[in-house]
Amino acid sequence: MVWFMLAGMVVFIALGAPIAIAILAASIGGVVGFTSMPLVVVAQRLVTTIDSFPLMAVPFFILAGNLMEAGGISRRLVEFAKAVVGGLRGGLACSCVLTCMIFASVSGSSVATTFAIGAIIIPAMTRHGYPRGFAAALQATSAELGVIIPPSIPLILYGVSAEVSIGQLFAAGIGPGLLIAGALTLFVYLRCRRNGWGEGDHVGRLGLRPATRQAALALVMPVVIIGGIYRGVFTPTEASVIAVVYALLVGTVIYRTITPADLIGVLRRSVISSAIIMFVIAAAGLFSFLITRAGVPAAIGAAIAAAIEDPLIFLLAVNAFLFVVGMFIETSAAIIVLAPILAPVAASYGIDPVHFGLVMVVNLALGMITPPFGVNLFAACQVADLPLERIVRHLLPFVGVVVACLAVITYVPGLTLLFRDLLY
Repeated sequence: MVWFMLAGMVVFIALGAPIAIAILAASIGGVVGFTSMPLVVVAQRLVTTIDSFPLMAVPFFILAGNLMEAGGISRRLVEFAKAVVGGLRGGLACSCVLTCMIFASVSGSSVATTFAIGAIIIPAMTRHGYPRGFAAALQATSAELGVIIPPSIPLILYGVSAEVSIGQLFAAGIGPGLLIAGALTLFVYLRCRRNGWGEGDHVGRLGLRPATRQAALALVMPVVIIGGIYRGVFTPTEASVIAVVYALLVGTVIYRTITPADLIGVLRRSVISSAIIMFVIAAAGLFSFLITRAGVPAAIGAAIAAAIEDPLIFLLAVNAFLFVVGMFIETSAAIIVLAPILAPVAASYGIDPVHFGLVMVVNLALGMITPPFGVNLFAACQVADLPLERIVRHLLPFVGVVVACLAVITYVPGLTLLFRDLLY
């Protein structure tokens, strides 16, 4: 049954079917052809998968990200980042990384970060003489921080799937997020100096004091959300609601940049995005239920344990496997399907489940910027109005930087667990 389902999913994807439809169709085929279960089980498992309190955070964080974009919070964050690092050679490019890191600390979504920040930073970089392909590749890669820096939707999904504390996962995401942001900033700075880009980045930027004053409410937002989670004031799910309320009040009452007509558009986009993600999660949950019922996790665990004794080799094999999976399978679906399989195996090697969750999420996040199904890549192409082939040449060095950071995250668990241990 499992091979039939996997083959069916691959065939449907190859035919151009959406990932959720491919997973659902393959799962239904497995139920009908290889089990005696009634079809009502399909509907039951779809509902059961998304009937989860932590998963309520997903649509709320998506809505918060859209409200931040419509309310002008993203523009103020860009101006603040330009004021901080814009005076450097290549400072505008560095400000892209810094802005995405701050925006990601509230939105939790890399795609939302790509559209919200990319619509501002890519045209600005182009006006300052940067190649448009470089600007788009940098934006796509920097937005990857949206799934690593807490709060993170993929970390929520991993926590639900592997039954790991979401709060601890959020704390563990700080170290890897800062590492990747720092590495990207250093790489961008050195590359801009070598190529002579960004000589006039200081032109038109605000001073640090007015930029900070203008962005004060936007900067307070992640402090409130993240601080509240770590101090136990509210859960990650409750934090997502607070993020929505905060962004709504700032955008409608204080900045007054969101009109009722704008709010309707924001709600429409958020509903559509949330429905797509939840459909993927539901379908992947059904698929995961069937392969678990077939004994696949136990069989894979036994096979890996027999073939690999060293946990370091196991992590290397997992990284290679997840890198390929991330290139072809949507991140949410991959986490829902694979986390219940791989997390217990990792635990049998003595690997901390929180550390393994970050390894898994960072690895799959690479799939967001690699062809053929990199969602961040396509979003950046849309914002920059460029074909994919114009971006790939600039993208490869960024992929190399993230891969190097992934190696550190994988084999230096203290980096990942530092903030977890400090806060919990």
